[in-house]
Amino acid sequence: MSDATLETAFTKLVGVRHPLVQTGMGWVAGPRLVSASANAGALGILASATMTLDQLRSAVREVKSRTDEPFGVNLRADAGDARDRVRLIIDEGVRVASFALAPSRDLIAELKDAGVVVVPSIGARRHAEKVAAWGADAVIVQGGEGGGHTGDVATTVLLPQVVDAVDIPVIGAGGFHDGRGLVAALAYGAAGVAMGTRFLLTSDSTVPDAVKARYVAATVKDVTVTTAVDGLPHRMLRTDLVDSLERAGRTRALVQAVRRAAGFRKLSGLSWPQMVRDGLAMKHGKELSWSQVLLAANTPMLLKASMVEGRTDLGVMASGQVAGVIEDLPSCEELVTRVMSDALHVLGTLPTPG
Repeated sequence: MSDATLETAFTKLVGVRHPLVQTGMGWVAGPRLVSASANAGALGILASATMTLDQLRSAVREVKSRTDEPFGVNLRADAGDARDRVRLIIDEGVRVASFALAPSRDLIAELKDAGVVVVPSIGARRHAEKVAAWGADAVIVQGGEGGGHTGDVATTVLLPQVVDAVDIPVIGAGGFHDGRGLVAALAYGAAGVAMGTRFLLTSDSTVPDAVKARYVAATVKDVTVTTAVDGLPHRMLRTDLVDSLERAGRTRALVQAVRRAAGFRKLSGLSWPQMVRDGLAMKHGKELSWSQVLLAANTPMLLKASMVEGRTDLGVMASGQVAGVIEDLPSCEELVTRVMSDALHVLGTLPTPG
């Protein structure tokens, strides 16, 4: 256990020892990784979008059986059963609710009334301003370097912009993997950093070893942004499958998407009407075609093929650019200890004014 600590507005808000967040990655951030992150002193976040309600309840209880530390659950604000999931995490005493999309004012109020800390993830200043006005307790700001669905504004530009725009704790995400990055984020005014790929590449992650090896072997140039998966910018490792998706015509891609969407329906326990309602929610406020909505429904299956089944030939591997500079697979405890020790060392060697 690391003795090196840095108290920030975020650590005080959430009750964790270190200003570090392990993000809620689908198929990756399960009970084992989340509890290991929490025991190491970071905020572990459980990914729930690929779970049924019953699976989520079991996962939350498993995390609670493995750790007494605070942890969070990531929710899809646009999911048809979002309110049921909110009720579940309130009933189970989960400390933090994080959201990949901005939650409604009502959902934020319901969570806050129950004492749950609300931390949405955003990719633009205006989104941060909106959720802050609605009562969010903190916000995770992901710059373009981050894995999965991402924007095109670099963290070094977006993070200070958001820090200046809101009065709640801001967590930087996208491009962070070590103590130097934590210090840089703190210098920008952030209250901590969130890391996905770095926690994915630990010995506590359940991702198959062969898949981890692909990440570790990647160079910075092997991480790309493509719209071929679901029509939206998605950062991932470049593979033969990604190349083939980019070459495939729209009709062929849709035929494959329908097949995978049917698989996701069985996996998630959603009915076709529920998936259509979720699709309508996804379209709301966005200029998405129905083909993009359908493609989005199959993305979890492409991720599952790699992250669970180890089939890198059949799946995609969401990745931040930092995969190109990560070379080892420490435990979460070793990772957090190293990040905090390095951060304090850097702070101790910075020249003082005067």
